[in-house]
Amino acid sequence: MAVRTFPESPQNRGGRAVPKPSKREDLLASALETFHTRGFHGTGIKEIADAAGAPKGSFYNHFSSKEECAIEALRLFGNERRLDMLADPDSPPLERIRRHFEFLRDEVVVRDFTRGCMFGNFATDVVDHSEEIRAAVAQSLGTWSSALTAALTEARRDGAVRADLDPDTTARFLLNAWEGTLIEARATKSSVAFDTFFLMAFEAVLR
Repeated sequence: MAVRTFPESPQNRGGRAVPKPSKREDLLASALETFHTRGFHGTGIKEIADAAGAPKGSFYNHFSSKEECAIEALRLFGNERRLDMLADPDSPPLERIRRHFEFLRDEVVVRDFTRGCMFGNFATDVVDHSEEIRAAVAQSLGTWSSALTAALTEARRDGAVRADLDPDTTARFLLNAWEGTLIEARATKSSVAFDTFFLMAFEAVLR
């Protein structure tokens, strides 16, 4: 008699158990989604716990406060910004920068122009009331700016932009312009602001 075989369980592929996300990871993923959708002040601990399928009291087993959870959510959001695109050695630096911002644009468009950038949202909503969150936002923006600066430094070295372009100043300008672009795109629910950003950034500034 033929022996009936079954596909391996996702929990036991290759003879090894696939670890399930921890409750802390569940809470953090829920926090990222909720903070990004509702903002810091519009999010309560109960909403985070409910979305993670956890009792409200269990939140404090993993985070000392909503502020600590928000800072961890900001770091997770930063990890999803695909800064690795800016360091791809197989693409010219200006192409990397364009693809990076195209990725961020598409993320907003596919969500019907909602949410925007969590760094910018927190910068306008929270930083005046929490020094810890202000510092976390500033650090996140600094990391992003540094990645852009490195790509722009390569572009200048390769002659892809003019020799007198300052990579650090230009990187900060691009980030500031991008955050303003997101505000207009969300307010108008239109890609026109994105079109303007790409035109000015790549046809005027990065020449």
